[in-house]
Amino acid sequence: MKQQRAYMFFTIATLISVLLFSHQVKAQEVEDEREFDYIQGSEKGPEKWGELKKEWASCKNGTLQSPIDMSNQRVKIIPKSGDLKRNYRSCNSTVKNRGHDISLQWEGHKAGSVNINGTGYFLQQCHWHSPSEHTINGRRYDMELHMVHESTDPNVKNKIAVTGILYKIGQPDAFLSKLLGNVISMTDHKQDRNMGMINPNEIKMGGKRYYRYEGSLTVPPCTEGVIWTINKKIRTVSIDQVKALREAVHDYAEKNSRPVQPLNEREVQLYGAN
Repeated sequence: MKQQRAYMFFTIATLISVLLFSHQVKAQEVEDEREFDYIQGSEKGPEKWGELKKEWASCKNGTLQSPIDMSNQRVKIIPKSGDLKRNYRSCNSTVKNRGHDISLQWEGHKAGSVNINGTGYFLQQCHWHSPSEHTINGRRYDMELHMVHESTDPNVKNKIAVTGILYKIGQPDAFLSKLLGNVISMTDHKQDRNMGMINPNEIKMGGKRYYRYEGSLTVPPCTEGVIWTINKKIRTVSIDQVKALREAVHDYAEKNSRPVQPLNEREVQLYGAN
């Protein structure tokens, strides 16, 4: 009897050990699935992005990197309103938890475009960073929305144009409110939710003053030659909305903002300053 009990105890203990080891291996595999993170000092953190893959070298060696600080002392004032025309329309859309951020993606080129200095850029997707990536006079805001556009014209040098909107804590953002239920349901899971027809014009910008400069994507591969347009008007978002976005993504991306990059003598224009 004692031998049977001892054998049963040994078997159970062995099984528990195997299960614990299996859990640790799976946890490690999940951890290693991420290609990069936002943790300062991490082996996959912002300082190391350019070393993780050769095609990400621009993250380390690029001279036109984003985000930047838009200081009053550096900007070139352009009194007239800049050439930024929005031609959006309703289109089928999908909200996605990509692990490092929450994005809303529109189908094909059907959501319309923006026109910048005569070139049309089709809207692909928008996503959120918290806190903001760009800063104004050194101030970092609570959230930043990026609307990513691409040009299909083979003769255009700058293929990507991103419109950015900064937010501070205050009243809830109406557009984000429409998505929040689905965002919360995807917490910690890389999943998609069809949102049906959504018109990008529902993303309120407000104001006619904005910054423009040439930079890069703010995530690997940090592709340069991106035309950035950052609205100067600061909009509002609620604490609960920011919290929901942070809790939905993986732990390594709760604060998914790349540090400010060197300006390197680039010109930053401020349109509609008068």
